[in-house]
Amino acid sequence: MRARLFKGKAILLFGARQTGKTTLLKKIVHSYGSDALWLNADEYDIKERFNNPTSTSIKALIGTKKLVILDEAHQIPDIGIALKLLVDTYPEIQVVASGSSAFELQNKTSEPLTGRKIEFQLFPLSYRELADHNQVLIEQRLLEHRLVFGTYPEVVNNQGNEVEVLKLLSDSFLYRDLLMLESIKKPEKLVKLLQALAYQIGQEVSYNEVGTLIGLDSKTVEAYVQLLEKSFVVFRLPSFSRNLRNELKASKKIYFYDNGIRNALISSFQLLEGRQDMGALWENYLVSERRKSNSYGMFYGNAYFWRTKEQQEIDYIEEVDGELRAYEFKWKEKANQRITKTFSRAYPNCETAFVHRGNYDGFL
Repeated sequence: MRARLFKGKAILLFGARQTGKTTLLKKIVHSYGSDALWLNADEYDIKERFNNPTSTSIKALIGTKKLVILDEAHQIPDIGIALKLLVDTYPEIQVVASGSSAFELQNKTSEPLTGRKIEFQLFPLSYRELADHNQVLIEQRLLEHRLVFGTYPEVVNNQGNEVEVLKLLSDSFLYRDLLMLESIKKPEKLVKLLQALAYQIGQEVSYNEVGTLIGLDSKTVEAYVQLLEKSFVVFRLPSFSRNLRNELKASKKIYFYDNGIRNALISSFQLLEGRQDMGALWENYLVSERRKSNSYGMFYGNAYFWRTKEQQEIDYIEEVDGELRAYEFKWKEKANQRITKTFSRAYPNCETAFVHRGNYDGFL
């Protein structure tokens, strides 16, 4: 993010609660010393200063500071207009806005800041961050632990108390902003939806089937899923289809950004040995970690899964500049593993690989 500072645009930092946004911003502020200003919009007087904002009133608040951090920015009703005034009138000042309600901040800044913003998403700790901190060998020894408890900073930093921390995070804490929205008319259904999705990771998700299971119509299920995406709890992976009639063309899988949150929703914290969902946990971990890696690495391709009506499948596909790369996820390496011939014949120029616990470091 540092490389994008002072480019004449506002920076918006998004991410789920408790992913370390405030910690990151405080490190940046510290590096700029007296040239930085921290404003917390949770404080009443700060919020009041942004009521009916003008370029003059904002400048009077900022003074000669070059870097302005506006934390809890979603608390300000006209934050989008205020940031637009700052960027347009004082392009030499770098403003960074963040907040615990990323959903609200996105909504309030979307239109006013068109063409005037750079967005960053902060995830739970990534494999690469942890490997760099702990050393690769140590992090790989912790792999089974990560598959069950995930990588939220509070979880990683509280060894031995992972279940308690995850329960606190998952008991509406991550998505409580959604529960306050007027569009969420049945909040108890949102929790049931999350639990239903937790049981279906790695599988195609049908909004009709999920709706029937929890008592919602399919359009409401889809709307709730979109809101959960905007709150960085889950994300969708669409199906890939180009050449074959029997390819699934409008299907989707839904993954959680963090394995620990998924397991907390269904109160499933037993170790891997004997778990029936081992393959699903491994797939969710790899897809979510790859998403983090691609986001931080400025990857501009597309990601999919592939499946036919006859249930032939590829777990994960990336398309970059028209070139395809296909990956199959297996917990253990096996001899004579082959990509399904139907896919290989339909896409003969596609690179293929198997990702297992012995080589996943290269994938992430």
